[in-house]
Amino acid sequence: MKLSNILFYIPVMLLLSSPAFAGQSEVVDVKVTNSQGSYRFDVTLRHDDAGWDHYADGWEVLSPSGDVLGKRVLAHPHVDEQPFTRSLSGVKIPQGTSTVSIRAHDSVHGYNKKVYEVKLP
Repeated sequence: MKLSNILFYIPVMLLLSSPAFAGQSEVVDVKVTNSQGSYRFDVTLRHDDAGWDHYADGWEVLSPSGDVLGKRVLAHPHVDEQPFTRSLSGVKIPQGTSTVSIRAHDSVHGYNKKVYEVKLP
């Protein structure tokens, strides 16, 4: 391969390996349990964590009107554990609410606009 070709591919490879190409964090499954009016959410996320520069760093439980009912902060990347599940207990849901939404967050893109709707038990 010519040196000029190699010099062309180096910046391309560096660009493609950038953390921004990992995409957004996505909710792929949610399990909900209710114990005397307090809810527990087991949320499974998928994200191509690239280390500390770009990783899934949390998720939120939202009411139908968009109010944040609970938030789980993830303290570290899960590079070798994909998808992964983390829980949040003690979430209070307003009386009469039958569904909530879960939205994922990552350290580069912020919140994913695609939410995962969950029917409450």
